[in-house]
Amino acid sequence: MPDSTKKDILVVGNWKMQISLKEGRELAHTLETEITDEEGKVVVCPPFTQLAAIKANIHKIHLGGQDLFWETTGAYTGEISGEMLREIGCEYVIVGHSERREYLGETDLMVGKKMRAAKRSGLIPILCVGESLLQREKNQTLEVVERELLAALEGIDASTNLVIAYEPIWAIGAGQTVEPKEAEMVLHYLRQLISKKYNEKTASQSRMLYGGSVDGENVTAFTNQKNIDGFLVGGASIDAGEFIKIVKAAM
Repeated sequence: MPDSTKKDILVVGNWKMQISLKEGRELAHTLETEITDEEGKVVVCPPFTQLAAIKANIHKIHLGGQDLFWETTGAYTGEISGEMLREIGCEYVIVGHSERREYLGETDLMVGKKMRAAKRSGLIPILCVGESLLQREKNQTLEVVERELLAALEGIDASTNLVIAYEPIWAIGAGQTVEPKEAEMVLHYLRQLISKKYNEKTASQSRMLYGGSVDGENVTAFTNQKNIDGFLVGGASIDAGEFIKIVKAAM
């Protein structure tokens, strides 16, 4: 079965709903000054209200949205389409984050529709999958991530640029991480599923990210794993010094 052919690292910072516009501008300026793009890509995903301002302040760093709606246009108050994200300069979009599944009731069906919308609008989706603590304790990790992955890929063809982020829900923002070898095992399993659904080429070219309390101290242990191609970083991504440490250690 396929393994990763080590490729340039991808590090994504998910700012969530944590910083002001002023803080976002300052953070983007610092990252733009300190980070090079010679060995990989760095993506930041600010709140929707900050996207235009952050885009104006970055050139080497890439821009992503934190979510999108599955329709192109319509009477959907509070939503944003993939076309709107592209128009403002986004290249990436996070899809199916566990916080949206938990707090806003996003289902596997909804996540699949958002994946197809991202592809339709020319965005690269960053699909999040991961198990809860209870599911982990019941040894259901692989069952959960398989269900979430295959549901999200329904109707997605092999030409899609796939980025899959394994984020164990119990580790997000909790200061806990899985053992690097466990994260490697899960991402290898996901790569096998992609190979089975499509082909080995698609599987080997897919980017596999780990997310869940990554910091500048533990990141190196994860980069040493064969199937980990980068990271989806939450809280640490709004601390410029910590995020820069993660990027430089990863790359």
